[in-house]
Amino acid sequence: MTPIDVIGLGASTVDILSLVDHLPEEDEDMRADDINVQGGGPVATALVTLARLGARTAMIDAIGDDWRGSLIRDEFQREGMPVQYLRIRGGSTSPASCILVKRDNGARSIMWAPGSAPELSASDLPKDAIASAKVLHVNGRHWEACMAAVRIARDAGVLVSFDGGAGRYRAQLDELVPLTDICIVARDFAEKYTRKSDLEDTAGKLLDAGPQLVVMTGGTAGSWVYPREGQAFHQPAYHMPRLVDTTGCGDSYHGAFLFGLLRGMELKRTAAFASAVAAINTQQLGGRRGLPTYDEVNAFLGARGEN
Repeated sequence: MTPIDVIGLGASTVDILSLVDHLPEEDEDMRADDINVQGGGPVATALVTLARLGARTAMIDAIGDDWRGSLIRDEFQREGMPVQYLRIRGGSTSPASCILVKRDNGARSIMWAPGSAPELSASDLPKDAIASAKVLHVNGRHWEACMAAVRIARDAGVLVSFDGGAGRYRAQLDELVPLTDICIVARDFAEKYTRKSDLEDTAGKLLDAGPQLVVMTGGTAGSWVYPREGQAFHQPAYHMPRLVDTTGCGDSYHGAFLFGLLRGMELKRTAAFASAVAAINTQQLGGRRGLPTYDEVNAFLGARGEN
């Protein structure tokens, strides 16, 4: 098998998205401008982003043997990703989300069902695949398996990347963050983890915890990059004249940032590249339909004089 650049451990979902004029009231019958069904999940979408850009990725997860599980597998395969590390739980359902997106500003309402597939255990892990990858990307899902996978990666010299999303902080993750090398988190997560609100204090406390690189994301405010060695800087977001949906923007930023690091891009170029991917992704409904190729990202940056 071709060596894997990034192997991820997390939740793979099915997203059912509707583009609407407004969020419905009770008992309202309303028309949607568009309805789309596609795969989702923070780690999974980051891996699909990497695959679309040209990296070799694989997902570790447990899914049901329902139609949602089949869609999840099929979509990974269309992106050229191997699926042998997906554990199929017979008689179980896979996670799904229903997402309503407002047409005028991209605001969302999300309803989700976690599915009934049991979580992975340490014994489910493909240890050789993890140890031979360049990066392990996690967000704390499948907790027992996640911590075991991180230990396998660290023992093998594999970089550990952590995704801390907005609204997803929990005290249990205090144990995971110090074991990571690349820590890309929403500013909301960073403030809850550090109990700080000042940007510099927050970044300093995250770096003190152990990561070699800390990035805090702030949506339209851009991102702040803090390497352990080198100068910190702010990367502005690219504002598009038309915004359809911000679903998956943070996930695609993560994937693109890892891609830049794997390609040996200079850090400022990596941040610009990741911001460009996230911006391009806002032009389509859902977290994956608008994901660009490597050439499309370079064309986007080139048109802005950032070759």
